Amino acid sequence: MQEFKTLHPTGNVLVIIFSIIMIWRGLWGLLDIYFFPGSPAFSHLACFLIGAIVLYLDDFRIDNLKR
Repeated sequence: MQEFKTLHPTGNVLVIIFSIIMIWRGLWGLLDIYFFPGSPAFSHLACFLIGAIVLYLDDFRIDNLKR
């Protein structure tokens, strides 16, 4: 795998992007099924609020994602 990363950096980035999208899609589907399944509007609002609270508690910093 390390050889692939060094020989094909663009391909490696595409694999990572594809993986992130697939994780996001799976999580989104699970939230639709299990997180307030009878009320999509309330489910979306609750997810938004939880995300906003997590960002607030982290002081809106995403510096740890940078290399």
